[in-house]
Amino acid sequence: MSKGNKELTRERQEELLGTLSARFEKNMVRHEGLEWAEVQAKLESNHEKLWSLNEMEATGGEPDVVGLDSETGEYIFFDCSSESPKGRRSVCYDREALEARKKHKPENSVMDMANAMGIELLTEEQYRELQKLGNFDLKTSSWVQTPENIRKLGGALFCDRRYDTVFVYHNGADSYYGARGFRGSLRV
Repeated sequence: MSKGNKELTRERQEELLGTLSARFEKNMVRHEGLEWAEVQAKLESNHEKLWSLNEMEATGGEPDVVGLDSETGEYIFFDCSSESPKGRRSVCYDREALEARKKHKPENSVMDMANAMGIELLTEEQYRELQKLGNFDLKTSSWVQTPENIRKLGGALFCDRRYDTVFVYHNGADSYYGARGFRGSLRV
């Protein structure tokens, strides 16, 4: 992973495209009617988005195509790891929450990490759409975008799947847990 330079080596690009292609072919139910060659062509012409997908992959997100926006022509990627990505757990919601903690501060926040990776945090609606494609977060949970009125009062939202049902919960935005991370989306 590179912090300043958002370019991957040619070797890493090929390796990542191979991983994404194999995942795409293995999980066709997530993107019926879409063709990998068209997705790959878009990725190869957009190095910064490819870098963001590499960041998603490197932190355990297992990104995959989950749709095509017919208005913009953009492919939509979500983190499709079975559990919340391992490299993105034990983080509070945002910078404000991180700075408000007096002791036992986590190393980072969800919003700072997502911004650095060039991705968006899933909304509750997107999280529910993801859950229609499989069973995710059966043992973990994932922060989701929180409405401003809730965040202003110190709270933040997270979701998981238990008892074959998607649940939305709240917690203090400054809380963090080893089994809670976040899932992102990227448009290419």
